[in-house]
Amino acid sequence: MKRWSKLVVVAVIVVGLASLAAGGAFIGLGADKQQFLKSAMDEEKITLGINDSQLAAGEVVDTMKEAQVAGDIVRSHRHEIAPTYGDLLGGDRYDPTDPTQLSYAQAMNIENYLYLATNSYGVTYLTMGLGVVLILIGIALMALAVLVSTWIRRVNADTAGLATGVSTE
Repeated sequence: MKRWSKLVVVAVIVVGLASLAAGGAFIGLGADKQQFLKSAMDEEKITLGINDSQLAAGEVVDTMKEAQVAGDIVRSHRHEIAPTYGDLLGGDRYDPTDPTQLSYAQAMNIENYLYLATNSYGVTYLTMGLGVVLILIGIALMALAVLVSTWIRRVNADTAGLATGVSTE
């Protein structure tokens, strides 16, 4: 019984350490991708939804909230051209030489870019949050292993004391 209990404790500690390592990796991966998104958005220099004082300070759309706001602005502008793509075409085929249709298509591309950035930021936050949860699980598993190990030692000491007739109290 002693051997199995020690193996279980060691296995739980190993799983806890693996959980800690995975959590750290998830946090690092999320932070890396978040920085990539911020850098990519900084290069685009989109300023929709940024107020005048932020523009004067060189602020551009580079956060999840800003991307959502800018995407909503582009969407409203696109809906001013036509409420839907079908309404824009009116039953005809897309004509890239028609400036209205071209503007609508470009607005769809920018809107999709901004909403994809919003979604991507959400995924990075989720990834980092999962990393934190994995770290907490790892810590809890290792603490549980230590508690179980201590409890097993006490039980074994009490059992040994009873077998020899010596009280451990």
